[in-house]
Amino acid sequence: MLKLYEGMASKILINIRPSHSRVAYIKDGDLSELKIERAGENKSYVGSVFLGKVLRVLPGMQAAFVDIGLQRAAFLYVGDIIDEKNTVSPINWSGDDDSPFSSSSTNEAEVKTPIQDLIKQGQDLLVQVAKDPIGTKGARITTHISLPGRFVVYMPTVDHIGVSRKIEEEQERERLRAIIDHCRPADGGVIVRTAAEGANREDIENDVDYLARLYRDIRKSYEKRKTIGVVKEELEMELRALRDMVDEDVREVLIDDRETFKKVNRFVNNFMPILKNKIKLYEKPEPIFDQYGIDLEISRSLGRKVWLKSGGYIIIDEAEALVAIDVNTGSYVGKKDLEETILQTNLEAAKEIAHQLIIRNCGGIIIIDFIDMEKVINREAVLNLLNDELLKDRARTTVFGMSSLGLVEMTRKRTQASLVKSLCQPCSYCEGKGYTKKESTVGNEIFRQLEREGIVGGVRTTTINCHAKVADWVYEGGNSMLEYLELKLNRSIIFAVEPNLHVEQFEVNHS
Repeated sequence: MLKLYEGMASKILINIRPSHSRVAYIKDGDLSELKIERAGENKSYVGSVFLGKVLRVLPGMQAAFVDIGLQRAAFLYVGDIIDEKNTVSPINWSGDDDSPFSSSSTNEAEVKTPIQDLIKQGQDLLVQVAKDPIGTKGARITTHISLPGRFVVYMPTVDHIGVSRKIEEEQERERLRAIIDHCRPADGGVIVRTAAEGANREDIENDVDYLARLYRDIRKSYEKRKTIGVVKEELEMELRALRDMVDEDVREVLIDDRETFKKVNRFVNNFMPILKNKIKLYEKPEPIFDQYGIDLEISRSLGRKVWLKSGGYIIIDEAEALVAIDVNTGSYVGKKDLEETILQTNLEAAKEIAHQLIIRNCGGIIIIDFIDMEKVINREAVLNLLNDELLKDRARTTVFGMSSLGLVEMTRKRTQASLVKSLCQPCSYCEGKGYTKKESTVGNEIFRQLEREGIVGGVRTTTINCHAKVADWVYEGGNSMLEYLELKLNRSIIFAVEPNLHVEQFEVNHS
């Protein structure tokens, strides 16, 4: 983990350019959170409310596809549909991640009414995006609307009051519950966010009142709208950052674009006046992300291999729904014995892995292969450190312990594409496999194809157009096989270089 700066207060950096918007949260000298959106590419729809039309109901999957006006149909699971017949609390919210949206609203065991009895093909629905389209999958949506404010999340479709578990003092929790009991709307539930800790009663009540009015406006817009599409768009990324990232540790918010600076100031004056003196315009000639070393950290987090200070390293491989992380000692040889060397490498790796998961925004199932440790106490020390570091993560994480082989299984809530998927694309040469066949493999494939064809009447010469590396191998390492085939097939075989061919491609021509 790179230390970006020492001895300075926590900051939020907002970098705005016509082609992209980036927000970085630096806490205790470390890059703690990173958000990137590119114009016309990876715009996030999480939190936006749509009028959708049910395209197809799938009883066998207890799910439906819904057209909300995006490129791909959205996916709606039965547990994310308001069930008037069975009133259960649809938000299985732990309070650990302080997230305003839930991508899995209901405990599957609680679902009683089948989806075909809840919605029909062609039906209009008011839905909210809980998870962005990722890869080939459409957005995950829910009919349980959640509207986040600065201090609370208002959920108009449920009857529930909750307080973030990150607010630990029982007296403060009771105070907040009492405020919400007094001001909560007649319909719906409220979740108290971590930012509400220590907030005064009037600010919290104003937050609740604003969100209740916002939902009434959303309902009116939905009832007036005649076609599928956006009913209420979520805030722009820089405004979401202020709403969701700012805490008592943040001493300043630096913005490098004057128009955005004005827009943020208007937003703060209306909704977060306490932050007014913290919003500052960054006017230095050096780019803001260079000034604080953010671009260097982003480049480091796009690599497959991440070096540790000790000389060890971790390897991070992302599949579609799985992230595999391997820990290695590398050049670190330690000072005492093997077990101590392994322990120190694993401890350093645990801290870096938690950091990389946050910055890379990895999600889904995560398997971490720590170096095997003999002592149970050492395995517990590594697991405890990993859990402690993951407490810094706003996304919900669950760690399922460490096996005797040093494997840790965990999950991390995913609502958007990872940093790598957002900023990178599969290699056009290897087509995302991460490897190509050896020249010898391709050369032998050509030999086998010729041998299968056997003797072809009237053919005196066969020319193979192929990549230069394959031709070089044939005339250097595969010469004996070439002579064998020429004798067996009774013809000359010539390998010709075709520069436009992929290393795995070849063309066979007879004459």
